[in-house]
Amino acid sequence: MEQGYILAIDQGTTSSRAIVFDRNGEIKEIAQKEFRQIFPKSGWVEHDPEDIWNSQLEVLNDAIGKLPQKDLIKGIGITNQRETTLLWNRETGEPVYNAIVWQDRRTADYCNEIAEQGFDKTIQEKTGLIIDAYFSASKIHWILENVDGARELAEKGQLAFGTVDSWLIWKLTEGKVHITDVSNASRTMLYNIHDLTWDKELLEIFDIPASLLPEVKSNSEVYAETSPAIIGSAIPIAGIAGDQQAALFGQLCLDQGMVKNTYGTGCFILMNIGEKPIISKNKLVTTIAWKIGDEVNYALEGSVFIAGAVIQWLRDEMKLIQAAPETEEISQSIKDTDGVYFVPAFAGLGAPHWNPKARGTLLGLSRGTKPAHIIRAALESIAFQSRDVILAMEHDSGSKIKELRVDGGAALNNFLMQFQADLLKADVLRPKVTETTALGAAYLAGLAVGFWKDTHELQQQWQVDKKFVRDSKKELDNHISNWNKAVKTVNFWTK
Repeated sequence: MEQGYILAIDQGTTSSRAIVFDRNGEIKEIAQKEFRQIFPKSGWVEHDPEDIWNSQLEVLNDAIGKLPQKDLIKGIGITNQRETTLLWNRETGEPVYNAIVWQDRRTADYCNEIAEQGFDKTIQEKTGLIIDAYFSASKIHWILENVDGARELAEKGQLAFGTVDSWLIWKLTEGKVHITDVSNASRTMLYNIHDLTWDKELLEIFDIPASLLPEVKSNSEVYAETSPAIIGSAIPIAGIAGDQQAALFGQLCLDQGMVKNTYGTGCFILMNIGEKPIISKNKLVTTIAWKIGDEVNYALEGSVFIAGAVIQWLRDEMKLIQAAPETEEISQSIKDTDGVYFVPAFAGLGAPHWNPKARGTLLGLSRGTKPAHIIRAALESIAFQSRDVILAMEHDSGSKIKELRVDGGAALNNFLMQFQADLLKADVLRPKVTETTALGAAYLAGLAVGFWKDTHELQQQWQVDKKFVRDSKKELDNHISNWNKAVKTVNFWTK
């Protein structure tokens, strides 16, 4: 078989990466570069669009430069930090303002006003989303209202909006192509996930001109070629997906009811719910997972705000550990938490509780409490929070999960993964290739250019590194009951 590779652009919140995959879905080359985080005010988070582009271009050239020849790259797939919002001038290509990052909270009051006007139900029914500053629509509105001349230029059709994928493709094609994909569009709060169109009523609610918007494409097709002036050759750009949808695809959760959890700073949990969207009754969001050909798959999504971040807190602020991997051995050295429960709501509680005022709380301390008990309680809190989200997914979908596919840094912690399996009463599977976000983007691009024949071929590649089988003899009902009481206590405290 002819030699060749697929290149994945993985543009994240703190770094840009380029990863080259071979036909077996294994990593051939990888390059990464961190870039500046900008915090103009409390609760504001920005990126310089040129920093995003320059760091991404640098790692692209670095990864490609390590290969014997550039024409071995058969296609490029793009995955990106979602919801982060950019507006730029169509004629000059210059951004009118910094990128407003998904974490940014400056539009929270505006979102509350929209909800108070009674639009919350309309927005959820059309987009599957809960009104929040997290999504792109309110960020676009803020730029139009607060940047001198932005609204006037937008009304004349001279500005372009894009999430990070759109910005990168614009730059890679020297301004010839302005597109996004259905997964990123479904995170803007402007896209109707039933009709697969930008929604006129939503554009009116947020006072956003339609001329700003990119054309929406499927996740796996040849959209354009890179400009030879940019990276030295014309390579097909053939796959796009927001980072969490890309991870769902990279984990090959292709069948209805399959679930993946990415254990990073927070946890991002997605369940494939098939070809019909379910609007959540348990405070989850409904999103488009992917569209390949004419077939659309949807997902339920829930986020845990503080997961790996609680381990960083134990290390950096509390000085209880020197390195994150220590938590595994420490937790295994004791039989339980001795009644200690830790709700790490440092930034509020996410799905399915949605309490932004909640704060981190330790309960059940005694004179006999040791650092090991707190460390184990912190690890267990990650699994408990993930279970809360998955339970909500089971209620919404009407189906119980059989297994959980995992990735992310904390997924390497064997104690945590075994505890997660026991809590869920479902097996937890950790794959050999844990770069599932980039792999998902590569798979989508590779399918479009014929690098891989079909998803059946991809499924032959997916290999388990370790399977954590649930211990059916373990009785955790009382433990779960105490966790639920701990969450109720935290919610009561904020009233």
